[in-house]
Amino acid sequence: MSGSARRRPSGRRVLPPVIRSHEGLFSSHSAQRTSNRVQSDTPAVRWPTGPVTNQAANRRGTTPLYSGAPTDMATTSPVTATVTQLPESRVRVEAEVPAAEVERRLAQAARQLARNLRVPGFRAGKAPPPVVIQRIGRAAVLDEAVRDSLGSWYTAAVDAAHIVPVGEPDLDIGDLPREGEPLRFSIEIGVRPTAELGEYKGVEVGRRAVEISEEEIGAELDRLRERSAKLDTVERAAEQGDFVVMDFVGQVDGEPFAGGEGRDQMVELGSGRLVPGFEDQLVGAAAGDERTVNIGFPEDYPADELAGKPAEFAVTVKEIKSKQLPELDDELAAEAGFDTLDELREDISARLAESEAARIEGEFREAVLDSAVQAARVSVPEPLVEARSRELWDQMMHSLSHQGISKEAYLRVSGRSEDEIVSGGLDDARQSLEREAVLAAIVEAEGIDPPEEEVVEALTRAAGGRAPNRKALDRLRASGRLEAVKEDVAQRRALDLITESAKPITVEQAKARDKLWTPGQERPEGASQLWTPGS
Repeated sequence: MSGSARRRPSGRRVLPPVIRSHEGLFSSHSAQRTSNRVQSDTPAVRWPTGPVTNQAANRRGTTPLYSGAPTDMATTSPVTATVTQLPESRVRVEAEVPAAEVERRLAQAARQLARNLRVPGFRAGKAPPPVVIQRIGRAAVLDEAVRDSLGSWYTAAVDAAHIVPVGEPDLDIGDLPREGEPLRFSIEIGVRPTAELGEYKGVEVGRRAVEISEEEIGAELDRLRERSAKLDTVERAAEQGDFVVMDFVGQVDGEPFAGGEGRDQMVELGSGRLVPGFEDQLVGAAAGDERTVNIGFPEDYPADELAGKPAEFAVTVKEIKSKQLPELDDELAAEAGFDTLDELREDISARLAESEAARIEGEFREAVLDSAVQAARVSVPEPLVEARSRELWDQMMHSLSHQGISKEAYLRVSGRSEDEIVSGGLDDARQSLEREAVLAAIVEAEGIDPPEEEVVEALTRAAGGRAPNRKALDRLRASGRLEAVKEDVAQRRALDLITESAKPITVEQAKARDKLWTPGQERPEGASQLWTPGS
């Protein structure tokens, strides 16, 4: 890697996520509550927007943005940085790695290379760094050292510059240094925009009242009956809603395929669990029947070798079972741990109300923040919006990969290209940047500086109650991650502050007030929210 080189610092691996959002900025509870509303057994994949406003956990920047002319940044890291502001919320960071650090990494790279090197007079893998450097050549070893160290140097430079990066960096490395000289490189990257605050305390924001309908209580009771249902074997033909126990063997192009055979499998007709068309062809079947089921795998089927292909299944029906729901009475309530059905209904109503109150609190916090955003002045350049949208896409793909879902599979199922998805996320990305900028400005205006104990508490909650030990904290601090967590906590406190000072009004009052405002007029004081919960 000789001469000037323009490159990226190892992509996303440089900026690993630390904590997603410490309980979620818009949640007022220390633990996320599970809604009692109707939910799918398989959670839908969602674009990561809404409550998450702070991206500090997905980068290594630290304290609020610099301001003014180029500034020399002091840091505990061996890397020093000078920052110059560029147009459209971008900066150039001129970084310098001192000669001693370069030589340390050079020796480290030489020791790694020595493991696979045989040098006369030394045991295999035990040649000292000076010998390895002499044998391979300083330029080659230094090139390897820079490749291995660039990610951590980039992170250290971002920390030293005290910036909050957005998007992928453009990194330019000059000529590799001679012995005793520092290494210099520059970074150009988008940064979080700044906000000029307007009114953010005491704003009036619509807030829904908690209302639980009889239909919602009834739906919960129906789900309880479903969970308590019994399956009875019946001697008749299968109908929609029945359960069929079967053996099956499938073939594609006359050949068996992986996953195409099952024994004593039970499926509910009409549930949609099987490939479209399979369940329909079992309606009318009786125990002992043998049927041939012909289906076509969808074009977006996850298994590429089967997608779009016809298949034939030999099915042997073994049993037909009918679902018997229990009566809605005191006996059902007793099975659930209550004396009477009325007590059960009261408990369901209370749990639904608790869940709805938490949801309303989240909506209210979101509306208060959006009110502060609309009252502020925030300029977000379009290139920065697209960069953040791609960040959100990358975060979603990172999350899905842990569920075993590849990017290709997700794109195939969604029916959209990556560019189309990123384009569709621009509004969410813009909102994310605006919210984050306003919260950061409030943190600075209010002098919010969480103590380390509060940061440790946030880390403990995120780790499921396991507090980090001193050694782990030291590692987080050295890497800059502790500052990222501290910023998340500070922004949460900023949101707490403006939410506690906000004046809740009814949704009807908020709608009536907003109707009095028309474009071109000044909004009435406090009437600045982007949307009203329930509207």
